[in-house]
Amino acid sequence: MVTKEATVKSSTGLHARPATLLVKKASSFKSDVSLEYNGKKANIKSLIGVLSLGVTSNAVVKVTASGDDETLAAEEVAKLIESITE
Repeated sequence: MVTKEATVKSSTGLHARPATLLVKKASSFKSDVSLEYNGKKANIKSLIGVLSLGVTSNAVVKVTASGDDETLAAEEVAKLIESITE
């Protein structure tokens, strides 16, 4: 299991469009990938799960990946979270 922290830089947090990008990115990996925020955890491969966390701007989230490509999955998803700025 690999865990990475990322800061949400988008001024609107992880709303529908960035959440959709995250789901697409996470779904490209074999590993189970989850997002943790405010004590709640959701599967990043589930759009409803990501949106249900209500991640706000400047929030620090934890990305956890477990599986064959866990290191790459955690790094790529964390990098994507930090790159979304609108």
